[in-house]
Amino acid sequence: MINKNEREIIRELAKKVAAIASTDEMAQLRKEWARHNDLEQGRPMLLFFPEGSWGEILPDSVLKCDSVEARAIEWQLRSTIFAHEHFDTDNVVSPYWDMQKTIHNTGFGLEGKTHASSEARGAWGFEPIISTPDDLKKIKTPVISVDEEDSKQRLEMMNELIGDIYPVRMRGVNHISFHLMGIYTRWRGLTETFMDMYEEPEMLHEAMSIMEKAHHSMIQQYIDLNLLATNNDHTYHNSGGYSFTNQLPRPDFNPDKVRPCDMWASAEAQEMALVSPEQHDEFILQYEKRLMAPFAVNGYGCCEDLTKKLDIVFTIPNIRRVSVSPWADPKVCAEKMQGNYILSWKTHPAHLVGHFDEKMIAEYLKSAIVASRENGSRLEIILKDTHTCENHPERFDQYAKIARRVMAENWE
Repeated sequence: MINKNEREIIRELAKKVAAIASTDEMAQLRKEWARHNDLEQGRPMLLFFPEGSWGEILPDSVLKCDSVEARAIEWQLRSTIFAHEHFDTDNVVSPYWDMQKTIHNTGFGLEGKTHASSEARGAWGFEPIISTPDDLKKIKTPVISVDEEDSKQRLEMMNELIGDIYPVRMRGVNHISFHLMGIYTRWRGLTETFMDMYEEPEMLHEAMSIMEKAHHSMIQQYIDLNLLATNNDHTYHNSGGYSFTNQLPRPDFNPDKVRPCDMWASAEAQEMALVSPEQHDEFILQYEKRLMAPFAVNGYGCCEDLTKKLDIVFTIPNIRRVSVSPWADPKVCAEKMQGNYILSWKTHPAHLVGHFDEKMIAEYLKSAIVASRENGSRLEIILKDTHTCENHPERFDQYAKIARRVMAENWE
């Protein structure tokens, strides 16, 4: 499906990415991330995930391939090269072109209904499809299956395309992340779920119990199908950060049979951002904790403010990385976390829109960096969720320079 011209374009780009991945710089970054994730002392780590802004940084108009499949590969390679050449960050370029096996999931038997916004990226409203406790019977346990033949064909295609210059690797499930409340509120509705905490608590507990059991079943199916894959590498973890570590896999590891105890996992419940720590613990965290317990290292949180919930977060088995969102207080979090956890600070993406105030950004970063240094925190600074940079991609470059300067001046 990829023609001769597209093949040449992709192969040239793949050569560049492979060359970057094999540099001493990348080798050192992998060591730095392992040191960081293993809670050893050292400098803060800096990461950029432009996400929504990629459409302005690297629009489709720069792509030279024609077919949908070729353009997707081309974009992935070009974005990797662009980030390396422009962002002075600790983003790591993988030495492999990773592919996931063709895995099928029958789902929960329900499909959420929403009211779309008139804005392209506007918020949408919920239309509940679960209204009574009896409706919870509609939730099915997903059935997992794998198409080995399709996986083999796809692997052969990529190997033929770039495998001789950029190693291709087929993997199973290497990203484990639990989003029970996010899934359920799409069926029940966010307002309705909040009201259930007071009016129908038994219903909400039953729903979470059903969701927990379904996720336990999915993990067991991954194990039975031998689909789990190690993730102590560049695998994206939690809501930011890599998974490099010298502590995994376990000493008795069998490469032919990966287990949860050889892996990282994570969970989040952004929908519970405004409920009390007690309600958060009762209605969602207790279920998430049991799901995360079998895994060797865990992360928690995303965009929700966990400042006042850290005491319950610390009770998560094997907790290592904690998300400190733009709405959290990084100073308080640093004081409570010390050097016992990774303080995964998500800086405010809105600083890239409107007036780009370098002085304000520097002071903003300095405050959290100093607090982290004084409390011995294992700090990572992550700029993500940037839905737009208002067509000023150079602001990412400028932000990185500011962050590097402030870290150099305030981290001993």
